[in-house]
Amino acid sequence: MTVIFPGEACHLNEPCRAEEPGCRLRVAIALASVAIVLGCDASRKPVDQPSKTAAKPSWTQFEDVAAEAGLDFVHFNGMSGEFYFCETVGPGVAVFDYDLDGDLDLFVVQGHMLGPHDPSSATFPPAADAELTDRLYRNLLSETGQLRFEDATESAQIDSRGYGMGVAVGDYDGNGYPDLLITNFGDNALLRNNGDGTFSDTTAEAVVEDSRWNTSAAFVDYDSDGDLDLFVCAYVKFTLGNHKPCYSETSARDYCGPLSYAPEPDRLYRNNGDGSFDDVSASTRITTAFGSALGVVASDYNGDGRLDLFVANDGLPNQLWIQTADATFEDDALLAACAFNQDGVAEASMGVDAEDFDGDGDDDLFMTHLNGETNTLYVNNGHGQFDDETFSFRLGVASRNFTGFGTAWVDADNDGWLDLFCANGAVKTIEKLARAGDPYPMHQTNQLFRNSGGKSFQDVSAESGGAFARSEVSRGAAFGDLDNDGDSDIVVANNSGALRILRNDVRDSRWIGVSAIHGSPARFAIGARIEVTLNDGSSLFRNVKRAASYCSSNDPRRIIGLRGRASVQKIRIRWPDGTRESWTGLALGEYHRLVRGSGRSEG
Repeated sequence: MTVIFPGEACHLNEPCRAEEPGCRLRVAIALASVAIVLGCDASRKPVDQPSKTAAKPSWTQFEDVAAEAGLDFVHFNGMSGEFYFCETVGPGVAVFDYDLDGDLDLFVVQGHMLGPHDPSSATFPPAADAELTDRLYRNLLSETGQLRFEDATESAQIDSRGYGMGVAVGDYDGNGYPDLLITNFGDNALLRNNGDGTFSDTTAEAVVEDSRWNTSAAFVDYDSDGDLDLFVCAYVKFTLGNHKPCYSETSARDYCGPLSYAPEPDRLYRNNGDGSFDDVSASTRITTAFGSALGVVASDYNGDGRLDLFVANDGLPNQLWIQTADATFEDDALLAACAFNQDGVAEASMGVDAEDFDGDGDDDLFMTHLNGETNTLYVNNGHGQFDDETFSFRLGVASRNFTGFGTAWVDADNDGWLDLFCANGAVKTIEKLARAGDPYPMHQTNQLFRNSGGKSFQDVSAESGGAFARSEVSRGAAFGDLDNDGDSDIVVANNSGALRILRNDVRDSRWIGVSAIHGSPARFAIGARIEVTLNDGSSLFRNVKRAASYCSSNDPRRIIGLRGRASVQKIRIRWPDGTRESWTGLALGEYHRLVRGSGRSEG
């Protein structure tokens, strides 16, 4: 059956002292753009320099089509000159099929004025007719055959007016329709999809109220009981009441970083199956370690069949919550070598994603960081232990001058190898832009890195279309096939800027799409794992998930690119409870809805 069914913040950087771990290495990189690992085998960490002999690849093109698709959303951060910390942290965005008509719709969170100020006094005042609420946009592709969006916020009965940070998507009540959790600087909101095109606010009856500063969130079935639980990242204890002045290196007023405020513990809610949740943060030991969390991604990192959680903390050690046999969690990040980078330094982790980029069957981690640091690649050894291989894969120098937020492993050219997208934008003033009189001196260009056979990455931003030449303050990024043509498009949410749709134009028929479906009513099997076995004996692995990137939610359909590869022999799905099924004879160039129970059981 072949049908389409989609369903910085930062810390203040002080000069390092020579006795600090990694100081000499960081200084050497900054001065010479080479990676020198003192006291280590130099052959293990090759110099991170662009190859002088690498051939220019034939590459896909992205075009910003937001305006022609009818999207006129502009984010408003309420910036008034007070430098409230939360002003530069949002927004996130979600791609999801809320009306189950076969195409992906959009939801984006909005800001508003903070404190006693009037919007007209803002640094960038909103348009006179701007609706400063979160917005839902319905995709008209299934009706018109064209990528076109209409504002469905009012018809969907959504009136969400918080100071938006992010959005998570998941069918928490099991009615077959995806619901929304909106995280805010302030009260969060859970919006239940009623299945008739409207949403209801069920925050109180679901018992998930939270008035802290929350960022990313993820619906996950951590206990494999068939319904979706909820993990919510908490950032820091900043309020307008404890706002304090912070300064740049030039002594000018600037935004504070997370180390200026105390961190908060994250929360894990267990789904009761009746529309409500229990806060199990303490009983599952999630509160035994916490930090300033900005990103979360779930996967089975150590291959024991249980879902684990990785949390990216800003300026503090990351957490790797490994689930034990009694459904509690232990933070294994330090022993697994992903709490700190290879220099033993906690980085300003923002966006994060986990996938098998090198084709060895386990999930690796990538996360974005602050300029002056690097983005970081942690390669899994197959047992839930990681090596920081950032420089070995040529991702270090290329990211040092950028501050990254939204990110994903995404096969941009459909060759089966997962590439990397990074949405960039500073969180503290870029002095060069400020001296030039730039009104918002934090903008940067976004980046795309091509995966060269699982061995290294090449920055192909300049070859990927004019959309990558635009300099903005980008934050959340969501990934999915908006026009159902078999390649991955990107939606970028900009702080105090316009929403962008980067349409991918691969136009290659050698791909296969998979929707892993289970339950009654049918819904996406979040937490399932897809293995595509090719006729040459190789395999490609993909996870079924929505939550990753930064404060955003993605298309759970998975596109497996096959350009230049052998044909598909079979597709196997490992369901969240560990059972397996396989399918054969699936045509290329189509999405396939693989429903649990319709394949060949493999135990």
